Amino acid sequence: MKSLRLSVIGLLLLATFGVISSNCAIKKAVGRNLVIDIPLPLKDRSEQILVRKGYVTSYNKDTKLPNWVAWRLTAEHVDGVARRPGNAWHEDKDVPSPRANRSDYKGSGWTHGHMCPAGDNKWDGDAMYETFLYTNCCPQNANLNQGTWNQIEMSCRQWAKKYGSVYIVTGPILFRQEHDVIGANRVVVPEAFFKVIVCLDSAKPKGIGFICRNTEGNRKKDLYVNSIKQVERVTGMTFFPHLPNNIKEAVKNHADLEEWK
Repeated sequence: MKSLRLSVIGLLLLATFGVISSNCAIKKAVGRNLVIDIPLPLKDRSEQILVRKGYVTSYNKDTKLPNWVAWRLTAEHVDGVARRPGNAWHEDKDVPSPRANRSDYKGSGWTHGHMCPAGDNKWDGDAMYETFLYTNCCPQNANLNQGTWNQIEMSCRQWAKKYGSVYIVTGPILFRQEHDVIGANRVVVPEAFFKVIVCLDSAKPKGIGFICRNTEGNRKKDLYVNSIKQVERVTGMTFFPHLPNNIKEAVKNHADLEEWK
């Protein structure tokens, strides 16, 4: 299994560097050893790829939200001493105006919902700071943010400790309807959120997905489990596209929370 895992990680590196070589916007990732397999390019919506120290994000200038955020969470990155920045959230000047800022969220009734959580980036001050960019944020129901969503984030950290590392992609879900917006910059409020996780470090590769409505509620995460293939159908995205076919089928079509406990 170790040799299989290493060969898969090699493919992920090649996939990532292949994108880097064709996209000047993320060439700086070479020095950061981001070992991830980002989703396939999106053809039905605006997309600007941004590479940070701890994650990669696909930004949508029309919604003022990330389409997705992807990262590899390792056991070593679960803990650390980096603290949240003093002024917390800040504009991302790497994206065009108009863009989300603090005034959009103030008094909106929605909380700042991290996509790549601050708790996954205590290992480095710069990585922590970059989780507070508005390109890593969505308007999120406060009960969801502090409840089920937080449960899933904590589970990911537990799995990273248990297995050594996990690969995560997360983001908003926008249904085909008129969306609520907040602030002068008209930041779109998602109807739901997704998170997909793959583990290649266990005796048997596995994957799992979650879909949570952006409404009040604090129920067990078990109620939100989906296969990665189901999340792909809902989002119109293709996750972990460069995994070998035999592994891809195993991790995408099957989801059992009991296998992760």
